[in-house]
Amino acid sequence: MDFNHFLNAHMLDPATGGVRLYREMTEQAVHAEACGYRGVSIPEHHLINILLIPSPLQFAVHVAARTKRVEIVTAIAVLPIRDMRVFAGEVVQASILTDHRLILGVGRGAFRWEIERMGVPFGELKARFEDSLHLLEALLTQDEVAWDSPWYRFDPVTVMPRPERPVPLMVATMAPEGIEAAAKVGYHIQTTPLSSNNAVLKGQVDAFHRGRAQAKPGTGGRLMLQRGLYLAENDAEAREVLERAHAYYDVFENVWSGPGRVAGGRIERLPRAQTIEELKGSLLICGRDEMIDRLSAYAELGIDEVIASSNFGQENARTLAMMSRFTAEVMPAVAAVRRKVA
Repeated sequence: MDFNHFLNAHMLDPATGGVRLYREMTEQAVHAEACGYRGVSIPEHHLINILLIPSPLQFAVHVAARTKRVEIVTAIAVLPIRDMRVFAGEVVQASILTDHRLILGVGRGAFRWEIERMGVPFGELKARFEDSLHLLEALLTQDEVAWDSPWYRFDPVTVMPRPERPVPLMVATMAPEGIEAAAKVGYHIQTTPLSSNNAVLKGQVDAFHRGRAQAKPGTGGRLMLQRGLYLAENDAEAREVLERAHAYYDVFENVWSGPGRVAGGRIERLPRAQTIEELKGSLLICGRDEMIDRLSAYAELGIDEVIASSNFGQENARTLAMMSRFTAEVMPAVAAVRRKVA
């Protein structure tokens, strides 16, 4: 099983400012490569102070200029808020400028407050996303494309320059039926059970394997699981980071499933019913032995890659140190599990 470092890009305190925010995300990306992570993932969100990278392709090129090997994944680029004729050209350019290390992760968007302020009715997201994805893939693979749908109507066009290599696509979805359908096409899949139990995760994994078994030979993608992950040095640090995570999810769930209370770009922190102890069961914030046990279970389940979301508002130096510990103390043990079950 491989590991990917997620560049959370939180600005929980807006006084942090963009210069420091993106400097620290860049430091994490460079350190991830040095530590041996397979890739880094770049989020996309607008008008709010969490997961704040408005242009993931632009940041992907920035990371590529400072690294040599690491895969660079958009996780995820929101298709329904874009014009695919423009975006397809941007994808080709970014793929070239990242030395073809780009994996284009795409999705429909998740935060109603954000999506509707971008002018897209939330109820149209699924249909718009499916149409946009089909159009994007056509633009990236066909010389001339004409389209006629509720959202696009145009005569034949050709995206220039043409892709010189296929751009790998990853689809972000949590629903088992969506996972199976996308895996059947051959896409990489990013999923997460969020705070749900292991039965939900197993359903997602089983759906992926059903879909991949139906994919054309040689086209099967990887299953990438996003998880909150922090390797603590001791119980006290684990508790402190868990408390930070609980406070972060008070903010996250305001725009994920809550009322969407935002003022001046800052998401209001709203208390949730979930306790810290309940949250602990759905995140990997723990010491070495427990971390190895839980990640080994993921490897045995058939997950190819864990996208580690490790920033809950702690100082950047602590995040970098944690990544180094994780590389030294956990990665080799989990790699051994991968070899054993391969």
